Amino acid sequence: MRVLVGISGGVDSAVAAYILKAQGHDIIGAMMKIYSGATKNPLARSCYGSDKTKEINDAMANCEFVGCDFHLVDVSSEFDDFVFSKFKQEYLNARTPNPCVMCNPVIKFGVFPKKARLLGLEFDKFATGHYVRCEFDENIQKYVLKRAVDTKKDQSYFLYGLSQEVLKNVIFPLGSITKEQTREYAIKNNIPVAKKQDSQDFYSGSYSDLLECEENSGDIVDTFGNILGQHRGLHNYTIGQRKGLLIAYSEPLYVVGFDTVNNRLIVSTKENTYSKGLFASNINWIFEDRPNKPFDAQIKIRSAQQPFDSVVYPIDSNNVRIEFLTPQSSVAPGQAVVMYNDDFVLGGGTIETSF
Repeated sequence: MRVLVGISGGVDSAVAAYILKAQGHDIIGAMMKIYSGATKNPLARSCYGSDKTKEINDAMANCEFVGCDFHLVDVSSEFDDFVFSKFKQEYLNARTPNPCVMCNPVIKFGVFPKKARLLGLEFDKFATGHYVRCEFDENIQKYVLKRAVDTKKDQSYFLYGLSQEVLKNVIFPLGSITKEQTREYAIKNNIPVAKKQDSQDFYSGSYSDLLECEENSGDIVDTFGNILGQHRGLHNYTIGQRKGLLIAYSEPLYVVGFDTVNNRLIVSTKENTYSKGLFASNINWIFEDRPNKPFDAQIKIRSAQQPFDSVVYPIDSNNVRIEFLTPQSSVAPGQAVVMYNDDFVLGGGTIETSF
């Protein structure tokens, strides 16, 4: 089988390609180019770390080691038009977007392989180094998306937006092994980036620079409207944030809301960061059919947390209300909420409000 592997300069995609090659598949390596010479998109630049040239060179070295061709596929205009523009708009609306969740279904698993075909690359399947599992369930005649065996590294939270059409054409070679096994495999087989550190942050600079907007300072207030200090622009803060408020108070304060009409940042103590549930929109159901009645599920509202028990109430095909069995802290509008049944991903969407 001929497989297009999404290659980066890191160890995960290199091992994914090496595993598929060892299984006897014909491998093609391709890397997304999400910047252009004219772009001023720092979000795109940040995906490559501090040195995009090194990342590209590492990706080329990985392909050379595996013994496959390397291609750079330009998706920069689509990344700018969809991911970066939406990212900016969400932050300017005092929401907290997740660029990886935005990018995956539309760009990485959509535009990217389609453009690779337009370049003349022929392949049967598309593979990446994500830690997640995809299988065909004979009982329901559907593809299922499952959490990775390595639950600490599991990336299913970022992939809830994939469709059945995408799932039937994708391979995740690392879903059934741990990160430690991936690293050991790379070292044992002398893969060039075997000891390269994983990237940590999507973006670590100032959001004022990233969003190309002026600082629009205003009042920091408590839930009663008392002024406690000054903020540096609402886009620099997110729900649940504690650090960087620069307020002297008898106990720690956290961001609990935004008054965009009056340009006020609302803060309170820890107990007021908790919510009993949320409303979410733009729901993608992995099995395509919306459940017609409430159901129990495990929920994640952040990528690194363990799923927690909830009840999901479908409103219509695009919206749900979710009630938590145990109150949860710092539910951030704009972030993703993902629904699970044990290891199975049921679907997910965008958090609109909490209650």
